[in-house]
Amino acid sequence: MSKDVLQKAFDSSVEDIIVLEDVTMIYNMAGEQLHSLKEYFIKLMRRQLLFKEFTALKNISLTVKKGDVMGIIGVNGSGKSTLLKIIAGVLEPSSGRCMTKGSIAPLIELGAGFDFELTARENIYLNGSLLGYDKAFLDKNFDSIVEFAELNEFMDLPMKNYSSGMVARIAFSIATIVVPDVLIVDETLSVGDMFFQEKCETRINSLIDNDNTTVLFVSHDVSQVERICRQAIWIDHGVERMHGLAADVCEAYRQSEGK
Repeated sequence: MSKDVLQKAFDSSVEDIIVLEDVTMIYNMAGEQLHSLKEYFIKLMRRQLLFKEFTALKNISLTVKKGDVMGIIGVNGSGKSTLLKIIAGVLEPSSGRCMTKGSIAPLIELGAGFDFELTARENIYLNGSLLGYDKAFLDKNFDSIVEFAELNEFMDLPMKNYSSGMVARIAFSIATIVVPDVLIVDETLSVGDMFFQEKCETRINSLIDNDNTTVLFVSHDVSQVERICRQAIWIDHGVERMHGLAADVCEAYRQSEGK
C-alpha cells in the first residue's frame, strides 16, 4: 500500500489511533573511544570518525485501536523504549512510518521535562507547559495535581532532592490531570511504592473504562501487564516475537525466560 493510500485509510478510520508500518530504527554508535571533545572535532574535521550501526527496531508493524490497552514486554535493550519514543514523536524512525491521532501523554523517561534545580511547584508549570497546558489551566488544576501526588509539604523543595518515586508521583499526576487520547507509561510506576502504584493503576483503569483512553504500557512486571492490558506485543532485540492476547503473550515470555 502506498504512503498516500495508507495515510488516507488511517485518517478515515474511526477506530485506528496508532499505526506503525515496517518501522525500523538504526542508531549510529561511535566505533572507537574518544577521550576529549577536542579529539572528537579533530577526527570529525578529518573525516576519521568511525561509526557502527545498531538496529534497535526492525520492521515493526502494529495497529492500535482507540480504547486498546497494549502491553509491551521484553528484556532490557529490546527496543521497547525506542518504540514508545517513536510513537510519542520524540524520535523519527530510520525507515517505515508511524501515524498517530489525538493527544498523547507520554511518561517515557523519568525526569524528562523537569529542571531539577527548580522546585516541584515551578516544575509543575514547566512540565505542564511542555505537555501543552496553559498557565490558567495549571492554576485551576494545581491543587488536584498536588493532592494526587500526595507531596503537598514538599512543593517548595528543589526536585534535585526528590527520590525517583517522588518524581514519578509528580510526573504521573501532571500527565493524567486531563484525559489524554493516548497514555504512554514506560516503567514509571516501577519506582513508586506499592500504594502509589495501586493508586496509579486505579486512575489508568478509570481512563480506560470511563474515557476510552488508549494505553501503551511497558513493565518488567509481567503480572502487572496481564492485570492492566488486554493485548501485548513481545519484542526481542528489536524484532517482534509475538503479538496477541496479553495472557498468551506474557505466558510465552515467562516460559522463554524460565520464570
